[in-house]
Amino acid sequence: RVRKLQPKAGSLERMQWFTFTNVVLAVFALYLSHSAYTFYEMFYPENCSPKTDNCVDPYARENDQLELRLYISKRRTRDPSDLALVFEREGFATADIFSETLNVTLPKSTRQNGTLFAHILAAKKGQIEQPGYTSYAIVPLTQYAPKEEEIISLLSESANASKPDDDVIVSHWRPKLRVHLMTPTIAFSASKGYPGELVGRVFFTSNQKYLPILYVDELGIMLRHLKAIDANLTEMPLEIQYSAISIGKLKMWLTMQKSLELFRTLGFSDKDVDEVKGIFVDTNLYLLLLTFLVSAFHLLFDFLAFKHDISYWRTRKTMAGLSSRAVAWRCFSQFVIFLYLMDEKTSLLVTIPAGIATIIECWKVTKAFRVSVSWHNFIPRIKLGSITDAERESEQWDSQAMTYLSYVLYPLIVLGTIYCLIYVKYKSWYSFLIHSLVNGVYAFGFIFMLPQLFHSLVNGV
Repeated sequence: RVRKLQPKAGSLERMQWFTFTNVVLAVFALYLSHSAYTFYEMFYPENCSPKTDNCVDPYARENDQLELRLYISKRRTRDPSDLALVFEREGFATADIFSETLNVTLPKSTRQNGTLFAHILAAKKGQIEQPGYTSYAIVPLTQYAPKEEEIISLLSESANASKPDDDVIVSHWRPKLRVHLMTPTIAFSASKGYPGELVGRVFFTSNQKYLPILYVDELGIMLRHLKAIDANLTEMPLEIQYSAISIGKLKMWLTMQKSLELFRTLGFSDKDVDEVKGIFVDTNLYLLLLTFLVSAFHLLFDFLAFKHDISYWRTRKTMAGLSSRAVAWRCFSQFVIFLYLMDEKTSLLVTIPAGIATIIECWKVTKAFRVSVSWHNFIPRIKLGSITDAERESEQWDSQAMTYLSYVLYPLIVLGTIYCLIYVKYKSWYSFLIHSLVNGVYAFGFIFMLPQLFHSLVNGV
């Protein structure tokens, strides 16, 4: 005689809690907790106490008078014979804020698709020429980037003109230079050292005090700010902005800069990196932290939505009460949006989730129409499954709803396409086709909710 063993109530409850969704939520909560602790340590580092440790104090205090100089050079290395002084500011404190715009004379080699670098020096007033007492930074004033793509009117004569090569990499000018000095309010421990993010930026005097920490913000320079250098122009405007920066913000900026460099090594383009930089440029710190929190929850909800969508359709056996045309339309819409993102060379951070959503929508179409593939002599044959009476009734309501919908939809699409062809410029005919389709998807996508709404009203749902 065989006795069936029933699981205990306590173990059954534990099994119900140990689900994939709950594990993901637990990992997400741990991630947020670790991130909050990391941010706290970043902005509130432990200050050295002279009673318990040997401390390294800042050489320049907050109220000390400072001096700032900017030289330009065709070389990244420091060569006194190639340096040209273009800006000098004396008698300012670390907490001061100032901005100045000047015209920089471009060397001939720079105008011929060459490079130009800024050599920045900061020190106490009167000590900038003394070796061992000057902070130094070198940043590029030019950046190689593709030429901006040309847009044309497809119906004009210029559409037949020869199109320049948009993939040519040319030298661009960086019109802004944001210079910061770290607020000297913290002493580092000689035994523990200074934070790892500041490696390569902290220099010491002969009496073991650290010099003003100089930082030039390159996160604020985005592709849309760059100006292509014209060989006929001998000068370009440069805006120099100075302000102090806290140690927490400096560490976060340097960490982000390292992360963006890692993105590039992983194959992300400059445009992909620009999308990430756009989150941090000219954003209030508290708003930035809120953006980080919202983005984390958005990523979590995206994942859970994909999981729920797949689980629902995987167990769905019938299409009774559902609009198969609405499913097909969503698949088509998502595919068009994916092609549009590819044509616009949108960031991979956006394109990859859109591609995953497109694959899921295509899979849902195969479930809705019961698509099966069989092979005969290495030739695939696609078959559609049979439908039940309830599904056949749903198809009739679906067809009726689409008939009413076509009376409004088709004329609007045709008129909108003609208007865009006449008044809007595009890169090519393919770009015009994709833009027209995506405009139809965005403008009239909500209308295609009507077939499912029609189903629900007819069935009293």
